[in-house]
Amino acid sequence: MGHTGSVTSPAPLPSRLIGAADRIPDSLALLRGPSTGRVSLPVRLAWSGLTEFDVTDPRQRLTLYRTLLDCGQRDDIIRYANAGLWRRDWPRIKRLTARRLVALWERRIPELAG
Repeated sequence: MGHTGSVTSPAPLPSRLIGAADRIPDSLALLRGPSTGRVSLPVRLAWSGLTEFDVTDPRQRLTLYRTLLDCGQRDDIIRYANAGLWRRDWPRIKRLTARRLVALWERRIPELAG
């Protein structure tokens, strides 16, 4: 009748990494966010703290990009992140991000691993 043996499965991903690979754009070239000015995130992404970010300010931009990395869907990342700034900031972003998430990004977009 039913299967009663124990099945071992790999350790589950932490909940914040579930679906993370699906949220990564296929290429940095798709990112079309601004390189100057301000970005206002919707409440569903920035429910506490800052909701508006000056992308010319490195600290605010890093906070914005980490928020997108943690909470954003693929379309959010494409809309709000700038390809050139993301590439330039990647060394700082990856130091502040879970290694497993960094690995997913670098596997999808190998130029980031360089």
